Amino acid sequence: MKKLTLIPVLLFLLVQTTFAGGILTNTNQSAQWLRTLSRNASTQIDAVYYNPAGLMKMENGLHLGIYNQSIFQTRTIVSGYPYLNTDKYEGDVVAPLFPTAYAVYKMDNLAFSFGFGPNGGGGSADYKNGLPSFIKKVENQVNGMLVPGLAGLSAFGMNVQEGYDVKINFEGTSVFWGLQLGLSAKVSDAFSVYGGVRYLPSINTYEGSIENIQLMVNGSFINAQEFLGNASGAVSAAAQSASDAASGLQPLITAGAGSYTLDQIQGAGYIDAAKRAELTGGLMALGLTEAQINAMNVGQIQGAFTTGSNTLNATAQSLDATKQLVGDQAVKTKQTGSGFTPIIGANISPNDQLNIGLKYEFKTKMTLENDTEVDDTGLFTDGDKTPSDIPAILTAGIEYKFSDKFDASVSYNTYFDKDVDWGKNILMQEKTIESNYWELALGLQFHLSEVFTLSTGFMRSHTGVTEQYNSDFSFSNSSYTGGIGIEWKASDKLTLDAGFMATNYESVDKDFGTYTENYDKATYGFAIGVSYSIFK
Repeated sequence: MKKLTLIPVLLFLLVQTTFAGGILTNTNQSAQWLRTLSRNASTQIDAVYYNPAGLMKMENGLHLGIYNQSIFQTRTIVSGYPYLNTDKYEGDVVAPLFPTAYAVYKMDNLAFSFGFGPNGGGGSADYKNGLPSFIKKVENQVNGMLVPGLAGLSAFGMNVQEGYDVKINFEGTSVFWGLQLGLSAKVSDAFSVYGGVRYLPSINTYEGSIENIQLMVNGSFINAQEFLGNASGAVSAAAQSASDAASGLQPLITAGAGSYTLDQIQGAGYIDAAKRAELTGGLMALGLTEAQINAMNVGQIQGAFTTGSNTLNATAQSLDATKQLVGDQAVKTKQTGSGFTPIIGANISPNDQLNIGLKYEFKTKMTLENDTEVDDTGLFTDGDKTPSDIPAILTAGIEYKFSDKFDASVSYNTYFDKDVDWGKNILMQEKTIESNYWELALGLQFHLSEVFTLSTGFMRSHTGVTEQYNSDFSFSNSSYTGGIGIEWKASDKLTLDAGFMATNYESVDKDFGTYTENYDKATYGFAIGVSYSIFK
């Protein structure tokens, strides 16, 4: 029964979400990315994130850009576990505000840049029907453990049956903000470099409660604490009655009738028929048969009442302890931490048609510390620390201008997931990685005029997690993504971008031996942004 206290913690894991990029990293950091999906050779304002060495290709002056995305994801779990109320569970992940901003001050040979955006997280998941692992745990804890343990209460007219109800409230947020500063430098007309660092102040907030756990008793739901309190009172009263009966027999034993049966002491006039019936009824309530009772002497009967009283008192104490475990529970905690990501990059442009961007983000060491106000679970101890490292990333991009009307780009990302300890999933299995996550994208831009550009992109993402890594709370899928959008140069200084992307994931199975579960996702998002330049 104690495992019921895990319910809020299981739900908290749902807020750890990403939308584009590796297992933990968001690479959807501009409207230009949504409309092309390939920005690793960018020389526009979003190069602050994607290709910072390429900023040297911008004109001298101050450049500013701000963007927002609205992202929606549906997660679907289909479980073959035979005792669930439904086999399909859907969760909605919503991030209506997903802002990014960039600033660049470019001089002849140097460029100072700043970037801001949600580098990880940024959403929460809502499963209205729960999740298979959650339902299975509650089913096992209530119907598999608690209900059978209360079977003995049927002797008191309390028939505890399979079935339960509970009210669960939860709110959670998770975001790893990225604040990036760096310096780009021109080495030659064809080659530039970058060095910078990203600071990631990170915060997870969790607030939830379990209220009004109810058991099915005599065909109706009743609050578990109320029921167990009533049951404890009834059992305690029965224990006291048994103790009183044992004490009431002591005068007979003192008088030398301890070896007599009930028939004998009734025949001798020590007790009347009513007292005989009372003693027999008390013994039968303790589980003895009438034949056993008739064969017992007074001393044995006193011993049975004493043992029964002790057993009933122990049962009452156990019911009181269980009553505390099924009471209302709450958690209110905040996890905070920060880390630094060193970043280096290079840009190569052999001619006016070809541009190549390279970037390496080092592994980010990070630890999150609990700041807990309320924790009835005992699992969010105030001050406890949890490792939360972000893997290193290597990116490369090539852009080629075929003509004034058409250009194309290819981008490749690889995430060094094998170098990070991912801990355990909700099933207490090690999250193992078979190979590093990678992405390959193609972006196409059609310049319809000097003002309007139409773009599209396609990306293949391949995860390297093992089947053991996945669970219904956290799973990683390979995917295909398509994007489309426009660029509108309203003036020489002002540019507007808008994009749409949709991701289709490959569903994955997890084998539980006697049944399997299938995990799938679908994501789509919209982005709009504006950039402004003050030329020097």
